[in-house]
Amino acid sequence: MSYPLQPPFTRRIAAVFLLAWSSLFLPQSSIAQASPPPPQESPAKSDATPQAPAQPPPPTATPSDASSAAELSTRDNPATFKVRVNLVLVRVVVRDGQGNVVTGLKKEDFQISDNRKPQIVSTFSVETPESRKLPASTPAPAGEPESEAAATAAAVAALPQRFVAVVFDDTNMLLQDATSVRDAATRLFAALAPTDRVGMFSTSGQFTQDFTQDRESLKNVLLRLVPRPVAGGGFHECPDISYYQADLIENKHDPQALAVAGEEALVCAFNSDPRMTQAAQQLAQSVSQRVLSSGDAQTEYVYRHMEDVLRRLAVMPGQRILVLVSPGFIVTTLMLESTDLVDRANRSNIVINTIDARGLYTPDLAGDISDPPQDSLRTVGYKSTYRVAAQMAQEDILAQLADGTGGTFFHNRNDIDAGLRRAVAAPAVSYLLGFSPQNLKIDGRYHTLKVTMTNKEKYAIQARHGYFAPRTIADPAEAAKQEIQEALFSQDEIHDLPVELQTQFFKKDEVQARLAVLTHVDVKGIRFRKAAGRNLDNLTVATAIFDENGNFVTGGEKIVEMRLLDKTFDRLSRSGFTLKSSFDVKPGTYLVRLVVRDAEGSQMAARNGAVSIPF
Repeated sequence: MSYPLQPPFTRRIAAVFLLAWSSLFLPQSSIAQASPPPPQESPAKSDATPQAPAQPPPPTATPSDASSAAELSTRDNPATFKVRVNLVLVRVVVRDGQGNVVTGLKKEDFQISDNRKPQIVSTFSVETPESRKLPASTPAPAGEPESEAAATAAAVAALPQRFVAVVFDDTNMLLQDATSVRDAATRLFAALAPTDRVGMFSTSGQFTQDFTQDRESLKNVLLRLVPRPVAGGGFHECPDISYYQADLIENKHDPQALAVAGEEALVCAFNSDPRMTQAAQQLAQSVSQRVLSSGDAQTEYVYRHMEDVLRRLAVMPGQRILVLVSPGFIVTTLMLESTDLVDRANRSNIVINTIDARGLYTPDLAGDISDPPQDSLRTVGYKSTYRVAAQMAQEDILAQLADGTGGTFFHNRNDIDAGLRRAVAAPAVSYLLGFSPQNLKIDGRYHTLKVTMTNKEKYAIQARHGYFAPRTIADPAEAAKQEIQEALFSQDEIHDLPVELQTQFFKKDEVQARLAVLTHVDVKGIRFRKAAGRNLDNLTVATAIFDENGNFVTGGEKIVEMRLLDKTFDRLSRSGFTLKSSFDVKPGTYLVRLVVRDAEGSQMAARNGAVSIPF
């Protein structure tokens, strides 16, 4: 399974200045129109039908002389679309002792420490599913019927905000685990909001359902959930050594574990002949090496498929959650791989919730009833001890993944369906805290975060446990590109620059439409550099269009080069200017993401918009 991180973007040739001035930079009054006119098409495209009554074109700003032509220009930039740590955002969910979300909290109720140093909470907001609804960025045409307006509003309200990847560890599940998990998962769909998109994946790679709101597709995928061990099963070697015991023998050099395996080999292979003790030890050593290698291969197989899911989830435009449903597995020496999974998730702002697929269980001394062990009388006690220890150790990886990413580990409970609903569904209330790290070193190191309550209440706090500081990048252009890319594949809004987003569209025919994204910039809020009598700055304007399931459709990037004389600067300070980017799309409902960054002040703005183009 492979997912490109950076999809190709449409490239367009920059227009000459006079055309760019008249069609791209519109006066402020053009933004306020209730129904902007459709873009002018060439005669070859005259079959397009506008979505609003024809209106006279708005007046356009015209340069007063030839010298002003060099003051403001745009050019398309080949776009190759991380989080800015100038402001670190921490989403917090607070629950009481009964697991209920705590509401009504204020900024003064929270404390944040960065590497054990207290920080000042500079921004605070309360988020609910209602508050995160995307605004429609296209004004309703005059005279639009109420039924069409309601349909458009409903389509926009259902655009995705949260992306949940549910990963079923079918390589490690037993048959009874898979049966109970499959039954519980069918009951989680009632907890999903219209703005949730769910994908289902397996660690065996045998089934994949990309992010969707189609509940029937998700239910059909669940029917394919059965155990699929990579290392095989149902066959007992002589001696019968588990992955856990093999780890004790090979990695931890446990003499007792080797002696138990040797005793079992002497019984099953040499009929308890004491003269063959050395040969039995050699056989036990050989089998333990083979079992360890097979078990490590299965664990790495699970890691690789989880990495694929993380890569896919990392490019989805919104909140990102991965839910791992697994009985757990032994990590042995593969600690680096598990740490790498946590790092990948933290870098992509992905929270991992884990659910122990075994539910509420008691250690099974006799092993799997469907595949009973073949223990001898002299080794049965030791082997039972190893089975109990292995069952306890399996959950360590689940606790590590959840704790390392600010998620929740559901275990020792039989209501797996309730655990799934809590892991997947959006909380009724969450709190978004922001702070600016003091004396931050640009060294790429990991910073630990801790959120506590000032009132010392014994609440359960779910929040990310850290972030990575940016690395020093010699090329400023590369640093800017990384900032823009991460902001583009998010839904967090940034307000460093005064920017407004609006969209308009018209249909060319029944299957094609033209979507225009208008970016209005208030020049007064930009930090210019004065040189040679001019006000200098460059703006990078990046636009991305996502479909109703969060898949990238198209996008582009423009560079606005400003070399403004004082007279032009004063005029634009009063009116601002509007930049237009146009895209060919099919009718449908789209999420529009706009990111603007200036070169001189390194400030950014990020806006969300939504548009529904009727079929």
